[in-house]
Amino acid sequence: MSRASQRGSNSPTHEHCAEAQPGADTLSRELNLDELAVAPSSTGSKEHPASYINDDLSKAESQLFDGDVGVSNLDELNAPVPDQNSEEDTLRYYRSLEEETNVEQGHQATEGVQQTAKNPSSVQKRELLQLYTISWLSLFSILGTLARLGVEWLTYYPNAPVTSNVLWANFGGSLFMGFLQEDQALFAEQRQYAALKPKGSSSGTDVEHERKAHAAEHLAAKKLMPLYIGLTVGFCGSFTSFSSFMLDLFLGLSDDLVGKSANIPTRNPGWSVCSVLAVAIIHVTVSLSALVVGAHIAIALLPLLCRIPQMNSERYTNSLAVFLGIGCWLGAVLLAIWPPHDRWRSVVFALVFAPLGCILRYVLAKKLNGVFASFPLGTFMANLFGTAVLGLAYDIQHVPLASAGKSIGGGILGCQVLTGIIQGFCGCLTTVSTWVVEMRNLKKHHAYIYGSVSISVGFSLMVVIIGSLHWTVGISRPVCTV
Repeated sequence: MSRASQRGSNSPTHEHCAEAQPGADTLSRELNLDELAVAPSSTGSKEHPASYINDDLSKAESQLFDGDVGVSNLDELNAPVPDQNSEEDTLRYYRSLEEETNVEQGHQATEGVQQTAKNPSSVQKRELLQLYTISWLSLFSILGTLARLGVEWLTYYPNAPVTSNVLWANFGGSLFMGFLQEDQALFAEQRQYAALKPKGSSSGTDVEHERKAHAAEHLAAKKLMPLYIGLTVGFCGSFTSFSSFMLDLFLGLSDDLVGKSANIPTRNPGWSVCSVLAVAIIHVTVSLSALVVGAHIAIALLPLLCRIPQMNSERYTNSLAVFLGIGCWLGAVLLAIWPPHDRWRSVVFALVFAPLGCILRYVLAKKLNGVFASFPLGTFMANLFGTAVLGLAYDIQHVPLASAGKSIGGGILGCQVLTGIIQGFCGCLTTVSTWVVEMRNLKKHHAYIYGSVSISVGFSLMVVIIGSLHWTVGISRPVCTV
C-alpha cells in the first residue's frame, strides 16, 4: 500500500504523526518489520515520474516481501489506502490493486523460497503469527457478528425509511474499514506530532521523503500485525454481509422486503425491477461512500489519534488474543448447549458459527486472491459460496420437514440452528467491506466487471435456490421462539 505522491516545494505545512522504527516487540524485531515498508509513491521530476515511482517502489517492496509470514493475498492489507491524495496535491500518482498484487506475487516467486532456506526459524515464526491471527479472527468475528445483529435490531422499527436492515451494518463496517486503512497513528510504535515546514526546493524534497519514509514504515508494520488483520478481515468483514445483501435483493424482487409491522398491499410485479435496482444501487453506493468517509475521518482525527495510547504492544495483546479468541468461542458453544433462556440460542448459534465462516474466508483469500490480479477470486468465491449456503438454509427454515414431524424448519431448535448458520456462518463468510475495498482500488473497467459479476451471480443464485421454492411450493413463516 502506498500514499499519494506529493510534488513541489511550495506545498502547505504538513502535520502528521511520525513513528519510529519498530523495535520494542520481540516478534517484530525478529521479522524485521522496519525493513518491510512499501515506499509511498514519489514523483522525482515531471520528465520521468512513472519510472522514478516504480523503481522506488520495487526496491522497497522487494524488502517487504522478503519476509513472507503467511499474510499474502489479503486485499484488506494489499489495497492502497482509500484516500491516496490526503494532502490534495494537484499532481499525483495512484497505484491500483492489480499493481500491488503483481508486485507481491513477483517477489514471492523469486525470493520467498530463498528467504525460508536462509532462515529456517521463519517457519516457526510464521506458525506463531498464524496462531495469533486466527485467534484475533475468531474473537473479532464474534464481536462483528454481535455488532451486525445489534445494528439490525436497532434499525428494525415501524415505518423505517430503509427496510434493508443490513444496509446499516454494511455502512458501519465499510466506514470502519476506511478508517483503519487510512489511520497512521493507532498502530504506530512511537508517535510524535510534528509540523514539517518545507523551505525551498531541496529542503522540501528532503522533508517530503522523510515524511514518506515514516509513513512507509508504519504501513509495512501495520500490515503484519495480527491485531490489524483481526480488525480488518475479522471485525469489518463480519460486521458486513454480502449474503444478506443478496437476500434483500431477492426479497425486493418477491415483494417481501417490508418493515416491521408493515401492512403494504401487493404491488404489480413490474415494480419489482425497480425494487431490485434500488436495493442494489443503495447498498453499493452507500458502502463505497462509507469507505471514503472513514478514510477522511482518520485524516481529520490524526492530531487527536496521536494522543491515544498505542495499540501495537504485541507482546501482551497477542497472548491475550489466544485466550480471548478460544475462550469466547468455547463460551458460545457452552451457552448454546446450556442457555439461560431458549431465546438466547438464536444469537448464540450465530456466535458459534461465526469464526468458522471468517476463518474460511481468510483461507480462501490467501489461496485464491492472487490467482488473477484483476479479479479477487478468493473474496468472490467466499461471497458466492456463503450466498448459496444462506439460500439453502433459508429454504429449509421456511418449509415443513417430514423428518421433524412436518414442523416448519425442524421446530424451534432447528430454526435457531439455521438462523445461526445464516447470521453467523454466512454473515462472516461473506463480506461487503473487503468487496468495496477491492472495487475501489481495482482499475475502473476491472472494478465494474468484478462488481457486476458478483452481484449478478449472487442474485442469480438466490433466484434459483429460493425462487424455485417460493414460486412453486411457497414458503411459511419460521418459528424460532416459543
